[in-house]
This record gives sequence, structure tokens and C-alpha cells, in this order.
Amino acid sequence: MRVVMFGYQTWGHRTLQALLDSEHDVVMVVTHPRSEHAYERIWSDSVADLAEEHGVPVLIRNRPDDEELFERLKDADPDIIVANNWRTWIPPRIFGLPRHGTLNVHDSLLPKYAGFSPLIWALINGESEVGVTAHLMDEELDAGDIVIQRAVPVGPADTTTDLFHKTVDLIAPVTTEALGLIASGQTEFTKQDRSQASFFHKRSAEDIRIDWNWPAADLERLVRAQSAPYPSAFTFHKGERLEVLSAVVSQGRYGGTPGRVFYREGDGVVIVAGADARTGRNHGLAITRVRTADGRELTGTEYFSSMGGYLTSRP
Repeated sequence: MRVVMFGYQTWGHRTLQALLDSEHDVVMVVTHPRSEHAYERIWSDSVADLAEEHGVPVLIRNRPDDEELFERLKDADPDIIVANNWRTWIPPRIFGLPRHGTLNVHDSLLPKYAGFSPLIWALINGESEVGVTAHLMDEELDAGDIVIQRAVPVGPADTTTDLFHKTVDLIAPVTTEALGLIASGQTEFTKQDRSQASFFHKRSAEDIRIDWNWPAADLERLVRAQSAPYPSAFTFHKGERLEVLSAVVSQGRYGGTPGRVFYREGDGVVIVAGADARTGRNHGLAITRVRTADGRELTGTEYFSSMGGYLTSRP
């Protein structure tokens, strides 16, 4: 089939590479300009560079809504569009242009975790598995019929970085298998159960600010979710920003006020956590490694030289 690819960052790069390695003919690529957004500077393999290396025409767009792009698409005469990590809405006149429509590849187990940063949100929420879904695009974002879906388990110590590597390796087989089914003439695919759908916004600094009213288990997953190269979860100590690089749920139960720097336990220092911490029934978050505002990385016990005081959400 003649394929036009819409994509960005490493997700789009892997998709384009899979298409170039397949029996299909990539006739045009559309990608976004480079961005300085914190979540777009990472996993930033260039789709444009890969396309140019293989002599594929490239268009750079923030939004696919101009007449020049539409005319170029018509001239390319694709049988299908394949999209992965395209960051803005694709209008119906574009996604419906090819005779097979548009196949979108999304790194979640749809209908759950449509939208942005699905791996991070899924890890924070304690999901037992994540994955990749190839679905046909319709007017509702990430809501079309599912062609193929593949899942991988989330381990008890997995970070978002680990989950990225697990799921990015699914892109090529999911994409090529889905295209094979479509090329074979199959037209009936799995409807999404919209009663199970969830949709998530782009992440920002506010989303990684630690709220000590959260239970310790949720905070521990937040820290793992914001693993390098993602921006680290942060709090404030004595008015200075403090990034929490690693932490575990405490073995003991600790009562008091959320955010209290309380007790050395093992290799960490326990911070009281949970909105009902006053009951004394909660585990705390044992911080094992931090980064200070001046960039120093220290163990929890090195940084917290004495107990007492509070970690806060604001300076």
C-alpha cells in the first residue's frame, strides 16, 4: 500500500522505520518542528531526518489544517495514513482521505488512557499492564475501532523509562501486523467500550509537584513515573526545591502531619504521608535519593542530617 506517515519523536521514528522496512511504499511524511517542551526534548529521534535519509518527502507542521498540506496529500494518493504521536487534531477531511482511512498507533491499552503521557499516568495509577493499540481514526480522539492491541506487564519496580522501552519495541510488530490485516481486505474490527474510556491531558510542572496528602504507595509510583530522563517529582524543604529521585514505601507505620521529616529507616528517611496520617495507620515514604536546587545528588540520609521540619508543596 501507499502510505503517508504522520508522527513525531521516537514513537514516530520507530513507526516510520517499521514502514520503511515493510513491503509498503512510504510516499510522504508529516512531522512537527522540534520543541523545547520538557516532554518533547526527550525520546526525540528525528522523524524528518529518517525520512530525508530515505528520500521520502517531508512536510513540517504544528497543525495539519492548511490547504497546501491537503493538496500535497491528495497528490500523494495514499491508500492509508499511519499516525503515531501526532500531537494535534487531524481533521476528518485528512484522516478520511485515503481509501483505508487512517491507522493511529497509541501507547496505551485503549479505551483507557487516551490522550497524552499514557505510560506515566498508568504507572501512577498502579495499572498492572500497559501496551500499544493500533486503531482506525475517527472524529473522537483515540476512540476508533481497534485493529490490534498488545500488552506488557508492569513490574513492581518498573519506571516509566522501563515501560517506554517495553512498549516502543511493540510499535513495529503492531504497525505491520495491523497494516497486513487492512491490506488483506479485513474491514470489521473491535469496537471500543466507551464506558471504560479515560482521557488524559499533557503533563506539566504542576503534575509532578508532590502532595504529601497522597498515600505513600501513590507517591512512590509518582517518583518512579518521573524517572530520568523525565522531569523528577519535586517538593520543597526550607523554601528550596528538592527533587526526589528514588523512594520506597516505609516498612513501619508513622502517624502525624503529612510532610513531616520523621525517621531514618534503612537507607532512607521517612516522610509522613496520607491525608489521614493522624491516625497512625499509614506507611510513610522513605526517600533514598534527592537532587538539591544547586544540582547536587545525595542519599536521603546524607541530605536529611537531622529529623524534624516539613516538606511542603510550595516554597
